Amino acid sequence: MPIEIIRKFFQLKSAAGILLLLAAIAAIIVENSLLSDLYSKFLHLSISIKISNFAIDKDLHHWINDGLMAIFFLLVGLEIKRELISGHLSTRAQFSLPAVAAIGGITVPAIIYISLNFGNEITTSGWAIPTATDIAFALGVVTLLGNRVPVSLKVTLVAIAIIDDLMAIIIIASFYTSDLSINYLLYAAISSSILLAFNNRKINNLFPYIVVGILLWVFVLKSGIHASLAGVLLAMFIPLKAKDSSVQSPLTKLEHSIEPWVNFMILPLFAFANAGVSFSGMKLSLIWEPVTLGIILGLFFGKQIGVMLFTYIGSLLKICKLPSDISWKQYYGLSLVTGIGFTMSLFIGSLAFTDPEFQTSVRLGVLIASLLAGVLGYLTLRITSKL
Repeated sequence: MPIEIIRKFFQLKSAAGILLLLAAIAAIIVENSLLSDLYSKFLHLSISIKISNFAIDKDLHHWINDGLMAIFFLLVGLEIKRELISGHLSTRAQFSLPAVAAIGGITVPAIIYISLNFGNEITTSGWAIPTATDIAFALGVVTLLGNRVPVSLKVTLVAIAIIDDLMAIIIIASFYTSDLSINYLLYAAISSSILLAFNNRKINNLFPYIVVGILLWVFVLKSGIHASLAGVLLAMFIPLKAKDSSVQSPLTKLEHSIEPWVNFMILPLFAFANAGVSFSGMKLSLIWEPVTLGIILGLFFGKQIGVMLFTYIGSLLKICKLPSDISWKQYYGLSLVTGIGFTMSLFIGSLAFTDPEFQTSVRLGVLIASLLAGVLGYLTLRITSKL
């Protein structure tokens, strides 16, 4: 009986979002309990890989953020490629609405954050934190409404989140890189060329792609560019179509293979490693600190304002239009849900700040804003989408 219950739970479309929430709650509880020291030791457990003079020596926290999250970005890259070539973003009409909404959902939150941190070079570097949308959490909230919301609204939300992720990848590559190593960048370029050759020769076996992809990850890690971007690069070279149309394409096969691992292990583990906020000695005034407040206002207000404003202007200019079965009231509920930043916001926050003090502000801001956006988004969609 328990096994059957577990099986049914993992079949739920909202299961990934629920696990993320439970992992975040667990991290907060552990960080504020007698287990906090054990939690810290767990995250700082050193793991080394050495081959002759070559070595990668990082603690578990960095292995999760630099290593496992590369697999998450691989999945994101596969989804982006599929949707752009043959999915919900493959035509101008399909692409225009989520693209306009995503641009607004990035621009306004960034402006709000920067305006609150203007003049402080250190805190301003976190401007991209409130620009992200957590696709698993956001879709999980909408899925809880079942048939109350039209399928087109779910598709639009996924499309916005995918474009949001694509822009986040560009932001990370452009603004959150350390000193670059030309040698390792060259090695990464050579690896990418080999992957391109595999793709041009229409090699359908995933094994050579994975082997070269691992080498690409190592080279990107050592180059100074964030290692997670190796996952996106690898995804771009995985063939979307198989030689034999009767069999599953390499991209679809890889996507389906890693999706359960990402949703049910990697993302919850990331949440557990990054969501632990200590309330010890925390003052209410921390909420009014520029970083915390910038994230809260950027995610909660900036997202909904940006998505609604840009979409409305786009519709007036006939650049985009809402699907016929979505009302503006429902679309407002969707805009609220895009304010659930969580995974990607925490990830960008870990790149923007290394100071523990700022990390506490980031976590607090992201958690408060994501909770507000999720609850109010759910209620708005429930009220405006009656059966």
